[in-house]
Amino acid sequence: MAASCAPTLPSLSIVSSSSSNSPRRFRRSRVVAMASAGKKVYAPGVAVSEGNGGLQKIDLKSPHGSEAEIYLFGACVTSFKVPNGKDLLFVRPDAVFNGQKPISGGIPHCFPQFGPGPMQQEQRYQQRRCPSRPDWKEAKPVLTGARSHTRPDWKSQMGVQDRYHPAQEGNLTGARDHTRPHGFARNVNWSIADSEVTEGDPAVTLELKDDSYSRSMWDFSFQALYKVSLHSTSLSTTLKITNMDEKPFSFNSALHTYFRASITGVSVKGLKGCKTLNKDPDPKNPLEGKEEREEVTFPGFVDCIYLGAPSELILDNGLGDKIAISNSSWSDAVLWNPHLQMEACYKDFVCVENAKIETVQLEPKQSWVAEQKIELV
Repeated sequence: MAASCAPTLPSLSIVSSSSSNSPRRFRRSRVVAMASAGKKVYAPGVAVSEGNGGLQKIDLKSPHGSEAEIYLFGACVTSFKVPNGKDLLFVRPDAVFNGQKPISGGIPHCFPQFGPGPMQQEQRYQQRRCPSRPDWKEAKPVLTGARSHTRPDWKSQMGVQDRYHPAQEGNLTGARDHTRPHGFARNVNWSIADSEVTEGDPAVTLELKDDSYSRSMWDFSFQALYKVSLHSTSLSTTLKITNMDEKPFSFNSALHTYFRASITGVSVKGLKGCKTLNKDPDPKNPLEGKEEREEVTFPGFVDCIYLGAPSELILDNGLGDKIAISNSSWSDAVLWNPHLQMEACYKDFVCVENAKIETVQLEPKQSWVAEQKIELV
């Protein structure tokens, strides 16, 4: 899939529904597509505009005063403003909106791999094998779902290696970086599949399907649907992965959420008792342990996986806000702050990530669904 700084939205046909038999307060209208006059029409509170770098983004506006924006590139939510005007999310100052590299901030996707692993190892192999071929990415991958995702040394494949260094995020000079960790979902254009409004609250569903670019790294047919719903003081996301192939596949995933914060005042509650994989001081050899603290703070570098995390965490962002981060099916959590590795901005954000570290295996036609809700409390 070629990168594009101004992707063209899909031409769809209008689908609108509203049941007259439903109670009025639950009435829902859905609009996906294009009016006869050629103008794109979406549900009330949903609009498409040009964002940074000419990339197209979706603007959600609730009658309660909350707002959100989602870029089609990477299906990345880059802003969630509550009615008082505060943006609870953070985009790094070094973020680049060029359609060639993932957006550094907001809620980036990690799919179908979290962290470094066999996917980019295969891509490096293909690059070495045929570096001068413009169609190198079309070469048939050697790794399969069974070989690349079910090995017993799962720690080395499920993001328990070095988290990418910020230097990996820069200095691109043309072609998309095919060896990036965290999979490909955050590095491609998604399409708009649906938009709807319920009690005035807007929602949009984005879609990603396999193509030659994804198959060059992960040779499976799939569909990913990502619904983002805006409410007065909360933002909900639902990710649905469906196996469209004739053979089973496995994957893991995460939502790499950046929250605006004052790091010296940040704390996270709810993780006491969880098994931990702490990548400080040695990211390649994480220390297994158990979280004993009622509140996790960030006095320095933090990069820690929490296995079997609870369905809700409470984040104090150090700016006077408490945020409930609830989920279903995201069985694990990751806390990250790079400290002096990103001296320019580490004081201004914290990552509290919902993740699925252990692999999910799907048989043909099976689906996996995970939900996340960020709410100001």
